[in-house]
Amino acid sequence: MTVPRFVSPPELFAGAPYEYGAVVDGGSVLFTAGACPIDEAGVVVGPGDFERQADVAVSNLLATLDAAGAGPEHLVRTTVYVDGQQSELVAVWDIVAARLAPHRPPSTLLGIGCLGYPEQLVEIEAIAVIPDAPDR
Repeated sequence: MTVPRFVSPPELFAGAPYEYGAVVDGGSVLFTAGACPIDEAGVVVGPGDFERQADVAVSNLLATLDAAGAGPEHLVRTTVYVDGQQSELVAVWDIVAARLAPHRPPSTLLGIGCLGYPEQLVEIEAIAVIPDAPDR
């Protein structure tokens, strides 16, 4: 099974809650759209609730991975966008990290001015590598 080999140089800060790099050999690359905190009807879940939106966005990301034949262990990189202040970024990150654990793909967490849906506070995009099927 193709899974990323993570790289965390010893001279970089060891307390980061993610790995610093990922190396992948073989497999197919999956680039996800931003996973939004929306339900099946396209309605934003948890207006004003950063943690709830983070939880739903991770669930939606995991659903996309699953549909492609991958799981969190196949994530090579994530980018987490938060429409909030630094304290909200940390709260969102805590949810994302807990839901992906024990996997710690290289990640970027950033605050932005707005997202696509009214009342949307969180969005997560990812890159994963799907193992090649034996018959390919």
